[in-house]
Amino acid sequence: MIERTLFSPEHEAFRDVFRRFVDKEVAPLHEAWEDQGYVDRALWDKAGANGYLCPTMPEAYGGAGVDKLYSVIQMEELARGGFTGVGFGLHSEIVAPYILHYGTEDQKKRYLPKLASGEMVGAIAMSEPAAGSDLQGIRSTAIRQADGSWLLNGSKTFITNGWHADLVIVVAKTDPEAGAKGTSLLLVERGMPGFDKGKRLKKLGLKAQDTSELFFDNVRVPAENLLGGEAMLNRGFIALMEQLPWERIQIAIGAVAASQAAIDWTVQYVKDRRVFGQPVAAFQNTRYKLAELQTEVQVARVFVDRCLELVLQDKLDTATASMAKYWTSDLQCKVMDECVQLHGGYGFMWEYPITRAYADARVQRIYGGTNEIMKEVITRAMGLGGR
Repeated sequence: MIERTLFSPEHEAFRDVFRRFVDKEVAPLHEAWEDQGYVDRALWDKAGANGYLCPTMPEAYGGAGVDKLYSVIQMEELARGGFTGVGFGLHSEIVAPYILHYGTEDQKKRYLPKLASGEMVGAIAMSEPAAGSDLQGIRSTAIRQADGSWLLNGSKTFITNGWHADLVIVVAKTDPEAGAKGTSLLLVERGMPGFDKGKRLKKLGLKAQDTSELFFDNVRVPAENLLGGEAMLNRGFIALMEQLPWERIQIAIGAVAASQAAIDWTVQYVKDRRVFGQPVAAFQNTRYKLAELQTEVQVARVFVDRCLELVLQDKLDTATASMAKYWTSDLQCKVMDECVQLHGGYGFMWEYPITRAYADARVQRIYGGTNEIMKEVITRAMGLGGR
């Protein structure tokens, strides 16, 4: 296999430490969390105490000031174990960066240290019942009041970390007549009157992830909670477009790591499982199929590692990130399906990690923008734009 050159010895030392944390604090409990539908809040406190939340945020705001590869390692290790209920990635590498990149100094000082410590769990509310990949179609509104505050109305759905969330970045129309150019981002806190959380949604996979509906009924959001203040008024859509490439690469990171884990589980299974008096691995079809899958995952890993190099240089473009997201998530679903087949009847049993990984994989082709939208983004970059 091609040696990965992305990580330094310091990165790999961190991987060892974080893997031990996961083995101790996540692995023994994740099955129970799947049954209850959410990860225990205590995990967030432990992660914060160990410096695993928001590590890439500057030290002045409670982070460790390290590069993004430390967060990448966390994503890979959680995906490797199939621990899809743990929402650290969204909290640390989507919510916190929005505040760091676009927030006012007061907002950074007010929220980032609490996100880093685990005192607050963060979420971002984009999707609505009638608007998913089409962010221009959102209907939630925030209308400025005489005292400068904002009156927020609307609903959101499929919100990761939504049930635990203490702080939600809400995408809303602050100038409904202006379409996408009238979109802003508001910082909504748990306890604000009119902000309610719906039931935890029951899903095909990601069963330990606290995905929820959120409702906003005349929520009065203080003027100082407009993300970025007046400088970012009606510029929310621009911020979303700027941050989506990094979000989509995070999906690709998880897809490759989960695919490799599935292959590793399956290699061990076919060595141990015997049919017709010999190991399943002795059959040519088994060996050739696994060779094909391993080749494709190796190709995907090299491509994603190159994308990560571009992320570190702040050079990753939207089209390339879209390629990575769609290709690796399609591949992930293919790998899971083939590995379930090689497990035979046991591949259909929930107690086997491959079965849960199969269910968890399907949403990867949907969230972060559907793969059909990814292809549209790519074709536009090629000068082949449609309507």
